[in-house]
Amino acid sequence: MPSPYRAIFAAPGSRSFSAAGLIGRLPLSMVGVGILTMISELTGRYSLAGALTATLALSAAVIGPQVSRLVDQYGQRRVLRPATLLAVLAVSGMLLCTAYGAPDWTLFLFSALAGCVPSVGSMIRARWTAIYRDSPRELHTAYSLESVLDEVCFIFGPIIAIGLSTTWFPEAGPLVAGACLLVGVWWLTAQRATEPAPHPRGEDTDRTSALRSPGLQVLMATFVATGAIFGSIDVVTLAFAEEQGHKAAASFVLAVWAVGSCLAGIVFGLLHLKGSAERRWVLGICAMAVSMIPLLLAGNLPILAVALFVSGLAIAPTMITTMALIEAHVPRAKLTEGMTWISTGLAVGVALGSSVAGWVIDAAGARTGYVVSISAGTAAAAAAFAGYRRLTRPAQGEEPSNDGDDGDSAQERDTDRRVA
Repeated sequence: MPSPYRAIFAAPGSRSFSAAGLIGRLPLSMVGVGILTMISELTGRYSLAGALTATLALSAAVIGPQVSRLVDQYGQRRVLRPATLLAVLAVSGMLLCTAYGAPDWTLFLFSALAGCVPSVGSMIRARWTAIYRDSPRELHTAYSLESVLDEVCFIFGPIIAIGLSTTWFPEAGPLVAGACLLVGVWWLTAQRATEPAPHPRGEDTDRTSALRSPGLQVLMATFVATGAIFGSIDVVTLAFAEEQGHKAAASFVLAVWAVGSCLAGIVFGLLHLKGSAERRWVLGICAMAVSMIPLLLAGNLPILAVALFVSGLAIAPTMITTMALIEAHVPRAKLTEGMTWISTGLAVGVALGSSVAGWVIDAAGARTGYVVSISAGTAAAAAAFAGYRRLTRPAQGEEPSNDGDDGDSAQERDTDRRVA
């Protein structure tokens, strides 16, 4: 591992909570694909599979920020453990209903209940922020590492979920995902020394949501469209691989996509970039949008894999820059909630993208489904351009959580430290 990455692990307990977070966030890439594979294996109905995935994502979008808001108030251990238990029980209920042929409405019920799954990635980033709040260079590297680990999960998660559900039994993917969530969260919350201090909200404390920040609103709106890219590509790639007669290969094609992002994230974490973070963010969103176009032209799985690899190069750097912007626009006492709102935007987008893509696939075939990805990319770029001024506009309010910068000049650092 390059020396900047080794350096951040000098902090006591950092290796342990990072490892726990890796296990705990693995279900992020397993549950949705696992449900898609399970339902398609048992019923062949991609529209139902997409609708269930959408229900799960929308539920997480509603409940997730509230869970993180409670974490900011009461601490990770007190909130994450009961939330995780409820999520695991809900996933188990869905699997039992599927195995015994229960009516479709029961699947939707348990999908909605499973939305209380905590945003483990946000919890880990909050721990890094507590450690390196006054060391912006190390914090940039830590955020880069977290984005790389996110991509590692997206490399192996779909492979594990699809492989288990296609070669063992259909419910195996979501079942293993629930077990990983339980183990990861319990291990993480057992580490009290690195847990960020809670911020109880008394009568004199601002009780408004972090989403009141205009900058965070722009980031979330853009990531709704970005999530639609992710959700549609997952569903369409699975269906396209099935049309090609190699359904199990979908996990490897999606892994290639994640490898591109992972490699880009590793390199990005080594850089000490100058210039405006806002401009880098807009350029990253536009790069993702443009990279959707070749997907519609791919005629076979190898060409599709190459196109997805190139597309993935823009993902991790954009996500890393997004986290830096959140720090500049969200008060310290609401940081976990602010990070979770980005996950919420992605979840809403995944729900929309997977659902619409499922309908398009059933109506017009798999490859046509990539039109949904291209449309989502266009919407993301439009939202980024429309909200650019709100990201750079001077704002008023509480102290932002960022006490430094990610390498910008002094003048640009003033912009990056504004808070809504």
